[in-house]
Amino acid sequence: MGDWKRGPRVVIVGGGFGGLYCARALAGEPVRITLVDRKNHHTFQPLLYQVATAALSPGDIASPVRSILRRFENVEVLLGEVVGFELAQRQVLLKDDGGRLEYEYLVVAAGAQHSYFGHDDWEPLAPGLKTIEDALEIRRRVLLAYETAERQAALGNDPGPLNFVIVGGGPTGVELAGAIAEIAARTLVKDFRNIQTTRSRVLLLEGAPRVLPTYPEDLSHKAEQQLRRLGVEVRTNAMVTAVEPGRIRVGDEVIPATVTVWAAGVAASGLGRLLSPATDRAGRISVENDCSLPQHPEVFVIGDLALFKDEHRKPLPGVAQVAIQQGRAVAKNIGRELKGQPREPFRYKDLGSLATIGRAAAVADIFGIHLAGWIAWVVWLFIHILWLIGFRNRLLVMVNWTWAYFASQRGPRLITDRSP
Repeated sequence: MGDWKRGPRVVIVGGGFGGLYCARALAGEPVRITLVDRKNHHTFQPLLYQVATAALSPGDIASPVRSILRRFENVEVLLGEVVGFELAQRQVLLKDDGGRLEYEYLVVAAGAQHSYFGHDDWEPLAPGLKTIEDALEIRRRVLLAYETAERQAALGNDPGPLNFVIVGGGPTGVELAGAIAEIAARTLVKDFRNIQTTRSRVLLLEGAPRVLPTYPEDLSHKAEQQLRRLGVEVRTNAMVTAVEPGRIRVGDEVIPATVTVWAAGVAASGLGRLLSPATDRAGRISVENDCSLPQHPEVFVIGDLALFKDEHRKPLPGVAQVAIQQGRAVAKNIGRELKGQPREPFRYKDLGSLATIGRAAAVADIFGIHLAGWIAWVVWLFIHILWLIGFRNRLLVMVNWTWAYFASQRGPRLITDRSP
């Protein structure tokens, strides 16, 4: 491996898919690697909705970053929040103690955050789903809605309708809607004495003409059919105009909402604007064909923060596979440059798209092959188990999924305190 202690320093900002896979791929090069993140754990975001609906526990889908990287001697992990960059001086600025990290190479993989399209005041009323804390808050609100209704009914009061509204029909919205519908129809049926959970209303709102708008049209229609079979009310071309306590508005229509969840939009991390003022509407930065920052070839931007266009001039989607492949490609190019070799342009290999709707219900587009129903669900299970980091995580998730499938039960349905 060479004498890495005297090698160049690579600072990686973000412990998500892009940053983590970049660090692992770079660990074999003669470089000093510092990965900094404000969380001490890596979260497998595609399964966050299962924590939000009490199918899995947070520890099932999260692993400490230090544990993941501990076998690599030339990798150090710092818990801290990046608040700025001095590109001319090649420094990363940290919050609180005013610390500065110097680098020869910088990889920014800061990910994405919720986007309320200019209505940030909606966030307390309609939480999104990007972190473990978000998932626990959604789980708390969903379970507390049933508990509150049960108490009201036991006291002889009218608990009113239980309406769960999911705004956004992308993969996260579809998965949440299907999971909440299954909770109402299967999991909680025998748990309550004074309310009928099967009478819950799950409403999925999508502003586009169809759910899963980035998927092939036939799979979108199959996903909608599977959602409706689960009892989800799907409404397309439905633009939310206001989110208010206990209700939302779609145009002039007022819809009661016991719990509202936001799955309608994401924006790149705010660090993007600190790197470059030239960002698109979603806060992404245009990068060169090797994922480097224009005018700063030593700085790479990957994942949700990067605006990278494919050979058809279409921006790559903000999915885990893009971040993983870009992280590995950047690591490879840094290694090539250290050997005096030219960089190679990044080329994305589309491995397909997957979305689960419910028990034995899913859609998949794998290398152009379209699957739906039980077989797509099995493929979804296999791929998500495969990509989970850590043997313990894979084993726990497999046991929990097997139990849920055969017993129609979920994990411990704990109501925790409100997230900070």
